[in-house]
Amino acid sequence: MKKILLSGAALLALSAPALSADLARSYPTKAPMAVVAVPVFSWTGFYIGGNVGWAWLNNDLNVSPAFGIPASSINVGDANGFTGGLQVGYNWQFVNNVVLGIEADVNWADLGTSNVAVVPYGPYAAGLTDGSLNVFGTVRARLGFAMDRFMPYVTGGLAWGTTDYGNIYGVDTSSTNWGWTVGGGVEYAFTNNWTAKVEYLYIDLEGSDYTIPGTLGSISSDTQLSVLKLGVNYKF
Repeated sequence: MKKILLSGAALLALSAPALSADLARSYPTKAPMAVVAVPVFSWTGFYIGGNVGWAWLNNDLNVSPAFGIPASSINVGDANGFTGGLQVGYNWQFVNNVVLGIEADVNWADLGTSNVAVVPYGPYAAGLTDGSLNVFGTVRARLGFAMDRFMPYVTGGLAWGTTDYGNIYGVDTSSTNWGWTVGGGVEYAFTNNWTAKVEYLYIDLEGSDYTIPGTLGSISSDTQLSVLKLGVNYKF
């Protein structure tokens, strides 16, 4: 028994340094998994799309007769109806999430006044007219703030439209008039390529001046348009 105990003690003494070395040795551990960064959506890029909506039209004619007769302003009438069109644009997104863009659109509409207005002109027979607008468009800057895939924005720029007040005292009033527009909207990117927006625009077409043949009188037109539309864009 004594020999067994002495042999065990000797074996323990000999193995102690090896055990200590094993405990001190560092063993490799499993490396932590790398964190994959989720890409942030960028609004920068070229896009094309379409829109549908509803438009409200207001027409005014200002008649300036000759022979000392006071001038008069006549509301030709209001109209509203469906509109639809196409748009194209480009956005730049900056590091502070400000988005600057430019957009042009062309829209078709069937907007005509249902009532007929009488245009008085002193001793001359009264003229009859109506008002209509069939095509209009804008060229606008857009300024927005990107909240990842959601972007509210304001917009403004030039506007144009084809107006027609009929034939007044032998004057053909069909013309393309230029003006200005201002508005705003919100846009959301539901994929990396497709976005949808809701937009409101106020358009003021400053109109044209028409000289009544054989007289010193004139007629000037003014057209205002409010448009609420839904749009879809494909971003390249």
